[in-house]
Amino acid sequence: MTTMSAPGTPGLTDRVIDLRARMLEFIDGEVCPLEKTVDAGGPEAKAALDGLRAEAKRRGLWALGHPEDLGGQGLSFLEFVHLNEIIGRSEIGMWAVGSMTQHDTIMWRRYGTEAQQRRWLDPLVSGEYEWIGIGLTEPEVAGSDPTQMQTSAVLDGDGDDAHWVINGHKWFTSWASASPAVLVWAKTDPDAPPHRKFSAIIVPVDTPGFTHVRDIRTMGSVTGRHGEIRLENVRVPASNLFGERGQAFAIAQTRLGPGRIFHCMRWLGQMQRAFELMCDRARTRYAHGSLLAEKGEIRRYIAESAADIQAHRLMTLDAARAVDAGSEDARVQISLIKFRGAEYLHNVIDRAIQVYGAAGVTEDFPLESMYRHARYARIYDGPDEVHRMVVARTLVKDGAVAPWQR
Repeated sequence: MTTMSAPGTPGLTDRVIDLRARMLEFIDGEVCPLEKTVDAGGPEAKAALDGLRAEAKRRGLWALGHPEDLGGQGLSFLEFVHLNEIIGRSEIGMWAVGSMTQHDTIMWRRYGTEAQQRRWLDPLVSGEYEWIGIGLTEPEVAGSDPTQMQTSAVLDGDGDDAHWVINGHKWFTSWASASPAVLVWAKTDPDAPPHRKFSAIIVPVDTPGFTHVRDIRTMGSVTGRHGEIRLENVRVPASNLFGERGQAFAIAQTRLGPGRIFHCMRWLGQMQRAFELMCDRARTRYAHGSLLAEKGEIRRYIAESAADIQAHRLMTLDAARAVDAGSEDARVQISLIKFRGAEYLHNVIDRAIQVYGAAGVTEDFPLESMYRHARYARIYDGPDEVHRMVVARTLVKDGAVAPWQR
């Protein structure tokens, strides 16, 4: 893969071009070879990740998008998405270079108090904490409609002695088993309008009544550490309220919007790597009288994948530009890339597997793992159906302006 791009591409400064080249060398040369070791878990996985993080810091590739005053390198949002495209070539790249929590930083900076930021955000950026769990989804209600959440938080006491008493059941709380705390979305005002009923509350995982039930096995793996947790009369100080009371939905969107763009840029890295693997196979595999690259159907796969990658890349960069500009249509553009990009991701990897044949579904190549992870893309951070609904509902309004009309 080359890192050349049009000189006029927004966000592609000389500094970013240099960082992309150095990041590519690190991801392909150091991170990708250790994917199987990390996926296997255990002490060897931790040692491998620790070594990669130390090397990323040594090379000046750590926490590129985090603010400088927190120990990051202060890249702008649009600059950072260009780097995430390279980081995404490996499923463990975001852990190796400290970029996994970039959308959390945006949220914590906007809503966390100074004390909360010192306690939780600073070590998140430095890598001391890998993650602060996010407790949104519940098994008893539809995750696509968070207004149905049943977890409750009741304020008990007054003044400095006041505590939130939380009861509930969450799952797909990513990395709950490796987090020092979980940010729990709970119903604090049952009689308020639907989107003002809920608040976000910081719950340290060592609080009595907090139970990590399990890491849910998905697609045959627990590498995503999708935790199931229970909260039974969990008591935390009233000062653990994150943001304002009733503000939980606004807080969630502050995190999810940038997170979706970061996902989409990482998907580009996965697509590009799958494309390169497919082309390598087509150039070297001989069957039925010729190389695969000489067969019309395989050439169609290559051409369609190239079109999918380029379309997704341009849409994603445009969505990032809209976010940076504070554009009113940013939400539409984010939803567009989320549901269409998930389709592109699946199709590009699927074609690569087809070119590899039976070898493509073995652990000898990274494609089978990439394919399993690609299936999640149509569900997490909002299912495709919800994002299509957002786009249609917004653009059908009288006087609505589509992204290409701006």
